[in-house]
Amino acid sequence: MTERTPAPGGLALVEALVNTLDIESGADSLDTAEGRARFGITPDEVGDARALRESLRAALLAHAGHPPHREVTPLGELLAGAPLLVAVDRRDGSATLAPADEGPLLSRVAAAVAEALVAGTWSRLKACEAADCLWAYYDRSPAGRGRWCSMQVCGARAKMRRYRARADLRGEFG
Repeated sequence: MTERTPAPGGLALVEALVNTLDIESGADSLDTAEGRARFGITPDEVGDARALRESLRAALLAHAGHPPHREVTPLGELLAGAPLLVAVDRRDGSATLAPADEGPLLSRVAAAVAEALVAGTWSRLKACEAADCLWAYYDRSPAGRGRWCSMQVCGARAKMRRYRARADLRGEFG
C-alpha cells in the first residue's frame, strides 16, 4: 500500500508482519505457504501470528494517537512470553538484547521491539489513520507527526473527504 522505505533494523520484521493483512481487500498473506515461510511459521502457528499482528497494529495506532482498531490482547502480555537475553560480544564488550530462542516469531518480534526501544525508534513505527488501511509505516518526518502510510493515496483520500464534507455544509454538492 505504501511507497515508503521499510523501517530500520528489526522494525522491518514488525512492519512486514503487520502489513500481511490488506484491510481494504481482506487478503491475508499468512493464508499462503509463501507468506508463512517469510516469517518461518507453520499453518498451526497462524492463529498466534495473527493475534500478535493485531496487537502490534493496536500499538502502532497508539503511536499515531489513535484508539485500537478492535479488542486485542495487549502487546505486553504477548511479549511477556518471549524471554530475551543480554548477549555480550567478547571482542568489544558491546551488548544487545536477543531472543532466548531465535526460532519463534514472538521471540524475534520481542527482540525487534527491544532493539527499537533502545534505539529510540519504536514510537516512529505507526499505523495509517485511514480506517480502510491501517498499514504499518515508519514515520521519517522531522516532527514525527506523519498520519498516513501514503500521502498520495490515504492522505489524498482523507483530504478529499474533508473537502467534500465542507462543500456539503456550504450546499455546493447536491
